[in-house]
Amino acid sequence: MSLPPFLANPLRPGGRPLRHSTAAAGGRWLAGTTRCAASGRSHPLPSSAGPQRPMPGPRAAALPPRLGGRLSAALASLLVALLHGIPLAPARAATPSPALLQALEAALNGKDPAALQALLSSGPGIDPGLLERRWSALRQKFPDAHWQLTPGPPTQAGQPTVNLRVEGSRNEAGSTFRLTAEQQLELRSEGQRIQAQNLLREQTILRSGATDLPVSVLIPDAVLTGQRYDLDVIFDDPLDGALVAGGVQALTAQQVAALESPPLEFSALGGGGLFKTVRAPFTPGSQTWAVLLVHPRGVVSATKRVRVVTDKAALKP
Repeated sequence: MSLPPFLANPLRPGGRPLRHSTAAAGGRWLAGTTRCAASGRSHPLPSSAGPQRPMPGPRAAALPPRLGGRLSAALASLLVALLHGIPLAPARAATPSPALLQALEAALNGKDPAALQALLSSGPGIDPGLLERRWSALRQKFPDAHWQLTPGPPTQAGQPTVNLRVEGSRNEAGSTFRLTAEQQLELRSEGQRIQAQNLLREQTILRSGATDLPVSVLIPDAVLTGQRYDLDVIFDDPLDGALVAGGVQALTAQQVAALESPPLEFSALGGGGLFKTVRAPFTPGSQTWAVLLVHPRGVVSATKRVRVVTDKAALKP
């Protein structure tokens, strides 16, 4: 499972922490909507290749328009940790039994790497050794991480799915960071081992601050090849004059697989969130987006995987 960037602090060039300002910013946010009060529209950007354009409203001079924020890519990958959907195992593979899923949940929440490896078998997209190392790295970053496996909705073909949710927290430099990550998976097993998986949906959010800033991630789970679609990540509560900043960047499969830490530049936002329009690739696969929102009360970092398909029937798995 791919997890969101772990952001200890947004950094200026040179590594110094960015100090949040409470200077006034224009463009009050209407709670529970997806529009800026300044214009009544979300104002998406014209292209994914162009620079991010802030929402209408007066820009706060206290925050430079471009700040270098360091955004690390995925910390670790859990269980079936690929960003692209993979072929399912041969027909002889079966849906995991409830007992096997319970054992898998117990192993993920345990401390014995051997117990996790014993439930995984090398197959399409599954490398037990690699997954165990990434699971261990995540446990080091979030010692109280807790996994939960629950039945998910069946696919259109009638195949059962599994919802995987992980929550954890970490204290660093006087700040607390809280992780929530979710996946919907189609798993296959052979005997008492998970052999293959198909990743249908993935979203992760990492928050800092005394309390969780409520945000809505309005990014589709799947789009058609070449389709233009919106990336909207918004604060649910009114800004009340708070200065906010944000940025978004596409992550490549290579960056996530290598756990690289590409920089992410962000700018002042005059509205209640980040709004951008992008275009899907013309070949099927997936896109993974990293989003960063900075608020005086804390930082919200999110990642979202978008499946790119050629057939409308495949938009809903």
